[in-house]
Amino acid sequence: MENLHQRREALILLRKELHRNPEVSGKESETAKRIVAFLEKKLPDEIITEIGGAGIAAVYKSKKAGKTVLFRCELDALPIEEINIFEHRSLIKGVSHKCGHDGHMAILCGLAAELYYNKPETGTVILLFQPAEEDGSGAQKVFSDPNFALLKPDYVFALHNLPGFPKNQVVVKNDTFTCAVNSIIIKLNGVTAHAGEPQKGINPALAIASIINQFDTVIQSDISKEDYCLITPIYTEMGKKAYGVSAGAGEVHFTVRSSSNSKMKKIEARLEKLAQAIAKEYQLEYNITWTESFQANENNKEAVDHIRNAAKTNDFELFEKETPFTWGEDFGLFTQQYPGAMFGLGSGINTPALHNPDYDFPDDIICTGISVFHKISKQITNAH
Repeated sequence: MENLHQRREALILLRKELHRNPEVSGKESETAKRIVAFLEKKLPDEIITEIGGAGIAAVYKSKKAGKTVLFRCELDALPIEEINIFEHRSLIKGVSHKCGHDGHMAILCGLAAELYYNKPETGTVILLFQPAEEDGSGAQKVFSDPNFALLKPDYVFALHNLPGFPKNQVVVKNDTFTCAVNSIIIKLNGVTAHAGEPQKGINPALAIASIINQFDTVIQSDISKEDYCLITPIYTEMGKKAYGVSAGAGEVHFTVRSSSNSKMKKIEARLEKLAQAIAKEYQLEYNITWTESFQANENNKEAVDHIRNAAKTNDFELFEKETPFTWGEDFGLFTQQYPGAMFGLGSGINTPALHNPDYDFPDDIICTGISVFHKISKQITNAH
């Protein structure tokens, strides 16, 4: 029987095919078809499609009752033009796999092959291919799908590749692994007037400036501090390029980051209150909305111990990270609902950063990801 490293070449070919044919959040239908075509050769007990959109669940069951463990990866790519010139570069203009989700899918497909050749002795293993992670909507869509509600995992796990960390290093952390992230949109409406008679209108310029300045006072950019809060101005618009007109409307957008979900709720309330007060001070109507919300990944200690044990059993280098990652990942919704954890997998010290136009997932780490996941599945399903 072929072993994992012999199957590696087929997984690399799959990964490169996925890389050549990326699809953005909510549009992953062809990616899903490629995954299903691969899974059908590995004969899960059940394949559930169209979960929360293009999502797929492959279910491997033992005849003996036991724990159910879910492993999740992402289907979507990013709206970024690839600048690489290698043979498997993206064929889709303005879209590419710049977060490594092609590699994450290859890892889960590799786990499918392991489960096909080594069926769970007890319990159930679920492989979830989730749509729309990048825009923060996919996890919620999956949770809202009745087909997902039937799966009922006891534990959930995911990984993310990490440029800047040694290849194949397993990066773990108890409690918050990735930050809570939310984005605020503040729209302000005043009164348009002649630029020569601005006093006859209500211009939002000073209010926008005041909001930017006031929000800046809330920032605590040191991730090691308990009151960590990062607020980044993203976009602003006001008026038109009409030099005889004093603007009567404008908007300003920010992303907000916190190291816990409970702290994020307090920060959101504080920022809304500040924006409302400033809008009233300048006699402006206002509308405040939030978008692309990511829950913090708050790792369960027992789940992280399963990752540690799996890494040590496989003789992989283990790194205990002291502070959370500042980026958002919507797997946080899963760790809010079930005991579980996300861990990092080093993708190389000198690898381009995530979301860079020259990034490419390193195939060298595929087998490491599979081995850690497979060992975790055995630890949990065989536990009594």
